[in-house]
Amino acid sequence: MGGFMMSNTDLRAPNVSFISTQRLKRTVRDFGNLVPNLVVEIKSKTDRVSKLEDQLKLFLELGAKVAILINSDELTVNLYHPDGKITLLTEDDQLTLAELFPGWEIAISELSPPVFE
Repeated sequence: MGGFMMSNTDLRAPNVSFISTQRLKRTVRDFGNLVPNLVVEIKSKTDRVSKLEDQLKLFLELGAKVAILINSDELTVNLYHPDGKITLLTEDDQLTLAELFPGWEIAISELSPPVFE
């Protein structure tokens, strides 16, 4: 799927998204007219955190269950929840998304870019 058509007719394409098979029975080749269960943005050097947060919050307002911002510069992950709660995870933490992927987890340290010597 190329991205998502939002209810305000904006087109959005997060870095990573997930839609459960209960909600999407068939692959869409272009932009979908639904909100994903999960959206992930990965901050690049040129991205402004505030702009990424605004996009993630819009997805949550429209029905996403979880939004994630990965900041590899700071080795942190912010989890945004529909109730407005933000959970900060650092490289010593584990990311779990039990509401979407029961039993799955990954160490935040594994999300950082590799260091080459």
